[in-house]
Amino acid sequence: MIPIILIIIPLLASIAFLTLGERKLMGSMQRRIGPNKVGVYGLLQPFADGLKLFMKETIFVSQANKFLFILAPIISLIFSILGWAVIPYQYGVTLSDMNIGILYLLGISSLGVLGIILAGWAANSKYALLGSLRTTAQMISYEVSLGLIILTVILITSSLNVNVIIKSQCTMYHIIPLLPVGLLFFLSALAETNRAPFDLPEAKLLAL
Repeated sequence: MIPIILIIIPLLASIAFLTLGERKLMGSMQRRIGPNKVGVYGLLQPFADGLKLFMKETIFVSQANKFLFILAPIISLIFSILGWAVIPYQYGVTLSDMNIGILYLLGISSLGVLGIILAGWAANSKYALLGSLRTTAQMISYEVSLGLIILTVILITSSLNVNVIIKSQCTMYHIIPLLPVGLLFFLSALAETNRAPFDLPEAKLLAL
């Protein structure tokens, strides 16, 4: 239990501050002021966002299936965290050193889509359902490209073990000979996580 807590807490904290960095970067790109009010240079903004999240009113859609409506985000959160079980923090230091770690990661990332579909369907609204389907379509589409790109690295290293793949880069990083593929991987990862400029699924759905 302690190793899991030691992974989850720094993970969630790092995500909060990476989001802050992204917001500042996007503010600079869009010629506007990013978060800068809470703390020095806005560095305490993640804590303010977390406090706001816990204090917000819980609103349920009147016609929604309340059980599935609550279960959907829990599923998405659980599967997003489970993927970190095979990620090494240095060589040999990982929660679970699986020989099929890459397959595990691809499987977990695919299952995370279920929470999004379930959320759209449980809301009992055609707009929420169409929005969830649009997000799901994008995630599944770019999972295919991610899988094919990762397959290239698997063919080079002849292993599905993440630690073995890391050790194979002792002499040279794979991104050097595979630079075009690395750029495709970066773009596919942005699209998979719905980050700008691939955040179209988060846009408002036009009235039909």
